[in-house]
Amino acid sequence: MNTEQPDPTDDDDEDDDAENGKQVRTPSTDSDPKLVALMHEVDNWISHVWMVRTFLKHSDEATDDEELAEIHRGLYDFMLALGPSKDAGDAARYLRIARKKISKLRKTAAAFRELQPEVSGHMNFRMAAQSLSLAVHQIEQLLQEPLN
Repeated sequence: MNTEQPDPTDDDDEDDDAENGKQVRTPSTDSDPKLVALMHEVDNWISHVWMVRTFLKHSDEATDDEELAEIHRGLYDFMLALGPSKDAGDAARYLRIARKKISKLRKTAAAFRELQPEVSGHMNFRMAAQSLSLAVHQIEQLLQEPLN
């Protein structure tokens, strides 16, 4: 298992395109390596949000609970808003959008923490709530860093 972390300052990342199996270049239009590194750090924490979203979306409980479905949709909306900027390597725009939308992500995470005991007391749901809270907290901390 490769545990090596990608270099967050590498502007020339190549990502696997899962749909067609081709290598896709992620260009960077940003000249500030600090912003690019910050974008990558935020995006690393967003991977945790993605995993919680995927767990919730595919849970049996989500098919029967519209409130829970709203949670995974809210998580997706946050990530979807950031995708084009990430793909373009536009760190400044990515961070501006993330800062604009963080309050909605925070509210979605709080709604899940509140809803989780009603949905299921299973360890998977408790850990998903904890993981989401941790990731959102870390994203918020990173977004407090100045952009200049």
